[in-house]
Amino acid sequence: MTTLMLADSNQTAVDDMALLGLMQLVSPALPIGAFAWSQGLESAFELGWVNNEQQLGGWLEGVLEDGLTRCELPLLARLQSAWAEQDADALAHWNAWLHATRETAELSDEDLRLGAALARLLGSLELLPPEDLMPNEPGYVTLFAWGATLRKVPVRQTLLGFSWAWMENQLAVACKAMPLGHTAAQRLTEQLRPKLVEAVNNALQMNDAELGPIIPGLALGSAQHETQYSRLFRS
Repeated sequence: MTTLMLADSNQTAVDDMALLGLMQLVSPALPIGAFAWSQGLESAFELGWVNNEQQLGGWLEGVLEDGLTRCELPLLARLQSAWAEQDADALAHWNAWLHATRETAELSDEDLRLGAALARLLGSLELLPPEDLMPNEPGYVTLFAWGATLRKVPVRQTLLGFSWAWMENQLAVACKAMPLGHTAAQRLTEQLRPKLVEAVNNALQMNDAELGPIIPGLALGSAQHETQYSRLFRS
């Protein structure tokens, strides 16, 4: 009995540290500047595509289903596996693939700048991956997967954490730029929580041929945001 209790205690300690590591990665306090980007949402407000809580919920569900589910989430699973297996070729392939899916200069710039900021942070903490594994111009998603691997976060929880951070950031954008009330943001959180789980389930079942975002509205909005006269966010 004592041996079993000690084994359970050790496993709990590992799980606790992984959970805390994931919380660190998804925290709004992580100093990488994610708050400065709206991922095209500010443009959707300006263009009149999203004007109220209901429309915002529909926009976010659409981006989650046709964007994250088909792109960032399944890529995280592949990248985390590649980091764990120290597969430099796979890391370079999926990092380059992800860059190729960014349809506007702003979206590409966001991924690269957040990736560079996360790399600087990891470097200051002496947590960078080996140089021979680091792909050229590692993006945010690639280094997020490394952080999760380093913290021994299970793949499913990595995807849930990433999608939660995305949702929180989008709702924070809406609270500043729409503006959306904080109670309304919590209602949308309740609406989207089961959608995040569904997105992770679907992402984990996708094969390589099914990958690729289908979000032309976001791409058009992001492209127009580059010349938007007055704006709060960088994308």
